[in-house]
Amino acid sequence: MANYHDILSDRGFLRALGNTFLYTLASVIIILPLSVILGVFLFNTRAKGKGIVRTVLFLPYVIPNVAVAIIWGYLYSPLYGPINDVLSWFHIPSQPWLGSIHEALWALIILNVWQTTGYYTVIVMAGLTEIPDDYYEAAAIDGASKCQSFWRITLPLLKRSLSFIVVILTINTLQIFDPVYILTQGGPVNATDVVVYDMYRTAFNFLDMGHASAMVVILFVAVLILTAIELRILQARD
Repeated sequence: MANYHDILSDRGFLRALGNTFLYTLASVIIILPLSVILGVFLFNTRAKGKGIVRTVLFLPYVIPNVAVAIIWGYLYSPLYGPINDVLSWFHIPSQPWLGSIHEALWALIILNVWQTTGYYTVIVMAGLTEIPDDYYEAAAIDGASKCQSFWRITLPLLKRSLSFIVVILTINTLQIFDPVYILTQGGPVNATDVVVYDMYRTAFNFLDMGHASAMVVILFVAVLILTAIELRILQARD
């Protein structure tokens, strides 16, 4: 119990916990609607090359996390990074990205959005295949617009797919480690310190296994509570 008291009194751990929840919340808010929009668009479009676009979107998800982090470290470079070169075309000053306490965590969120949105888009498309066309035909006969059909038919019938996305996305983002370890080491000034990295550092740098184990348990409880709440809400709406 002393281990739990110590880490819950530690401002560093509390900040890591806050960074983890902010990273998770922002990722869910951005990725969920983006994957729905892309999934619906790709599912309904009849343009050639749809399969290629779907493959390109999914490809970042199968690239090893370490390779992705190294590539984005180059992209975010304040001296020779392509992202700042693009910003210069619009007369926007170069940004420090991973070197800024205000931008570093958001830079990691952008990386996560790029890497995982394609995977969740494919899940949305799989859910769309289970919606019968009869519903849309009946709605069209009743004079419903495409927008009304989307809100009244598509989204309600996608609920199970969206619930799966929310739960898995929450669990995965709460366990963020690789980009932090490769790119920032929790910096600058602990702006990107997260629970798993703090646990790793406590266990293997400081050899404090008691505190590290307590951190793991707290993260497990947080994942369990959030997942239970999400499932409870979804079950209540069935």
